[in-house]
Amino acid sequence: MILDNLSAHKNWRIRTWAKKHKVRLLFTPTYASWANPIEAHFGPLRQFTLANSDHPNHTVQTRALHAYLRWRNANARHPDVLAAQRRERARIRSEKGIRWGGRPLAPAA
Repeated sequence: MILDNLSAHKNWRIRTWAKKHKVRLLFTPTYASWANPIEAHFGPLRQFTLANSDHPNHTVQTRALHAYLRWRNANARHPDVLAAQRRERARIRSEKGIRWGGRPLAPAA
């Protein structure tokens, strides 16, 4: 399982559970959100459920999130979904100054 370095992920209870269930915990490097595959899903999630929204309460907002996730899971290979993921990965990498191979971009001359 790939995890970021949130302290809750390193709790002894999590580690005990993982060992008991033969789950290997893999932590991404600190400040390396671009290396975590789940990060590419957060941009589209924000765009389609939270951006320009005016949910009257958390219940309605939660329903919108669940509706998006159901649609997203049913259309995982849709070209628009894949394009949104590529754009988000590129945005995350550009924020960190990282190129596709994982090496930092060369400084501008």
